[in-house]
Amino acid sequence: MKLKGYISLLFVMIFGTIHSQNELGSWNVLNFTFKTSPKWNVFFETQLRSLSFYNQFHYYEYKGGVSYKLNTNFAMTTGLGSYNTYSEGGNFELPMQNSEIRSWFQLNLKNEFRLATIEHRYRAEQRFTSNGFRNRFRYRIGTVIPINNKKIIPKTYYFTAWNEIFFTDNEPFFERNRLFLGIGYELSNKIAVQSGYIHQFDYKINDETGRDFLNIAVLYTLDLTNKNDFSPIIHD
Repeated sequence: MKLKGYISLLFVMIFGTIHSQNELGSWNVLNFTFKTSPKWNVFFETQLRSLSFYNQFHYYEYKGGVSYKLNTNFAMTTGLGSYNTYSEGGNFELPMQNSEIRSWFQLNLKNEFRLATIEHRYRAEQRFTSNGFRNRFRYRIGTVIPINNKKIIPKTYYFTAWNEIFFTDNEPFFERNRLFLGIGYELSNKIAVQSGYIHQFDYKINDETGRDFLNIAVLYTLDLTNKNDFSPIIHD
């Protein structure tokens, strides 16, 4: 199938899925990753979300952390961030629903096949919220598949998808499911852009409403090791 066919199929899936559903919101991501050595990297990320299409902004976050790669397929990450959710009905409508400082530790396991890369992510979060302390546990499985090259190099389109489930240590235990389908393009060894559809289902929680979102992400990687081995980020 030609590249245009892949892209057309993706958008048919996206808009077919969101037809007659909740109003489409926006989910915007800006990510910076600095590879300081073959095993260490530092990252910073900010997100801005709205419940209507670039209107009714209700959520923003900023976070950073460090990651250590034990080998080609296994890495550990820890991070800290601020997460803020406002009421529905306007732009940063008061009162705030949740103000949170969050720390986490995660393990990433990556499996590479002929074309596809499969990633498993296991994360434990410590959430210091305005509604009290919470633990949360997340598992995500995702894939990245280059489209017009055998691997991801500059000027490569790629398909990316993931599904993530969220649990707590309190009843009813299941908290959220989040699904992403998208297309990315690596402009160079430093910059990639991704866009796609996020569907989020929540079970009776008070920090963010489950909706459908158009996701746009800009990913910048500065590789101080000069290896220029770009790895698409399946962001938070």
